[in-house]
Amino acid sequence: MLTAIHPKLPMRDKAATRKYYIDQLGFRDIGAEDYEGYLILEKDSIEIHFFEFKALDPKENYGQVYIRTNNIDVLYQSLLDKKVSIHPNAPLQIKPWGQKEFSLLDPDNNLLTFGQEV
Repeated sequence: MLTAIHPKLPMRDKAATRKYYIDQLGFRDIGAEDYEGYLILEKDSIEIHFFEFKALDPKENYGQVYIRTNNIDVLYQSLLDKKVSIHPNAPLQIKPWGQKEFSLLDPDNNLLTFGQEV
């Protein structure tokens, strides 16, 4: 019965979040309207929603999302080519649980982990 999940992550600045996800990660804005304090972005078959939280302290933000991919090597290299900062503790590597993963932090310190089954 469940068909999809669309995580909601906090953002301090809608313009900065939109710019990072579109210019750096290749998402596109799919909001039918420009809602104040809310943003909907999509890439391939995933969708991430963002809600405005101006008082967010990035050092205290524990927002996280795990995104599965079917071509992690190409994705990782494309981000490196764009000079996207990869989390210093999470470069592309095979994990003991059978996933090849890497992570990055967005401007609000939301952790995005990308993974593919080995």
